[in-house]
Amino acid sequence: MLRKQPFLTAENVTLRLQDRLYFKNSFWQIHTEEHWAILGPNGSGKSTFVRSLWGGVPLQSGRILFNASESQTEAQGNPQRDSIGYVSFEMHHTLMEQEELQEYHRAFAGKMDEMTTTREVIFSGILANRKMTPADEERCASIVTLLGIQSLLSQSITSLSTGEMRKALIARALLKSPKLLILDEPFDGLDETSRQSLAESINDLMTASVRVILVVHRIEEILPHITHVLFIKDGQLFRQGPKEEVLTSDHISNLYGCQLSLERVNWRYRVTYEVGKPEPIHPVLAYKEKPQDVPEVMIEMKETTVQYDGRIVLDKLNWVMRRGENWAIWGPNGSGKSTILRLIIGENLQGYANQVILFGRQKGTGESLWEIKKRIGAVSSELQIQYRKKMSAYDVIGSGFYDSIGLYQYPTPDQKKIIDQWIQHLGIEDIARESFHHLSYGQKRMILLARAMVKSPVLLIVDEPCHGLDIPNRKRILEILERIGQTRTHLLYVTNHKEEVPDCITYVMRLQKGKVLSQGRKEDVLQKQTKD
Repeated sequence: MLRKQPFLTAENVTLRLQDRLYFKNSFWQIHTEEHWAILGPNGSGKSTFVRSLWGGVPLQSGRILFNASESQTEAQGNPQRDSIGYVSFEMHHTLMEQEELQEYHRAFAGKMDEMTTTREVIFSGILANRKMTPADEERCASIVTLLGIQSLLSQSITSLSTGEMRKALIARALLKSPKLLILDEPFDGLDETSRQSLAESINDLMTASVRVILVVHRIEEILPHITHVLFIKDGQLFRQGPKEEVLTSDHISNLYGCQLSLERVNWRYRVTYEVGKPEPIHPVLAYKEKPQDVPEVMIEMKETTVQYDGRIVLDKLNWVMRRGENWAIWGPNGSGKSTILRLIIGENLQGYANQVILFGRQKGTGESLWEIKKRIGAVSSELQIQYRKKMSAYDVIGSGFYDSIGLYQYPTPDQKKIIDQWIQHLGIEDIARESFHHLSYGQKRMILLARAMVKSPVLLIVDEPCHGLDIPNRKRILEILERIGQTRTHLLYVTNHKEEVPDCITYVMRLQKGKVLSQGRKEDVLQKQTKD
């Protein structure tokens, strides 16, 4: 009896990106009934490696042997793309680039009422050389129900949150009925309920005919049916094998280069590390205005309502953020968190139709967008998507002085000193001179925090700052935010991970479907949430 061939083999594979070689002569196999998780530090090459499996990164040498049909004959060369489903943040980035171009063409042609809907994105996963069938429609209905996105199908993709778009892309990948599903950080941007629901859905998929490769930064997101783990570090396959053998405290500590403790409760893994006492921010980098120069009421929203095509996103929101307060906003995907931030930053024109007061002045009473932005620093996935032109990470940081997407005026010598000091504070000297376009998702997030802080803003808005960050960088950015929160810079922190809210946060607002469930002092809101 002939032995069944491995499902996938990467044989003597070497990849080239720019002038650097990755994974020199590497060997890796997926056997029948195996599902893999891939972990590694930011910039180690995880996404590059999995993209090579479906032909997204060309091979310098070696070959990918793909046996989708599980017959005795191996299929040589890059596997057929219609047999593989793939989801990543870069796909989101590319899709929004395309939609921006489409909106430009629509405006030029006078077709402003046209839009790309979520449904159209999902069905774009089917090959263009065939028509949709009733079976496609039936499978789509099943998938969107599984992911809980039925209500999003007719919406414009520009109105979706990061988490909602992630679900739409997963639905598009599943519609092809792939033999292999590669999910690169699928849980980033999802609220706790959505993460649990998606985890159950992916876990169920592993019991069917599809194999799953899960790229994650959070060890707790490794699912029960994952059988094997691959560590990637410095562009090389660092360690691989069965999950129970690879996931140990020593191996994880060696992977990330710091002392970590790993424990397993039932099927779920959890990693812990020692948190050091945060050092104060250097006075040169701290917000310099005296407390009395900041208005008593920094942000106030009165009966604020935002709606799109009859769908209410914010429903009569009443909220006040006062001088000396640091706030966190929690809520599930689509609850209105990002809408609040857009109202503050000035990226939502409905702010002018509501009573929104920023730094003592009501919106629409003569202040310019730039007057608002010069007092605010921001870090978000949406901002990260906007940086599409090729420029150095250093220039991205420098653009924070001018609140521009791109650098059109070079920093002064004094500003360069501040840039260098923030680079040192964040420990990003090794990537600061690299092309921003070539950095990993998590590395870009660190650069954007430096960009937000170079002008020492009175208000720092951080929307899911730990997205895409590995364990050491998550630890580092949370410590930095804790230090910032003890200066005169005020924090407005948006997250789906309550365990990552810094201690310096003093007040919390909980949202659901555009309504405030509770707001007030952090301890009171947490206590009420526990009772609920």
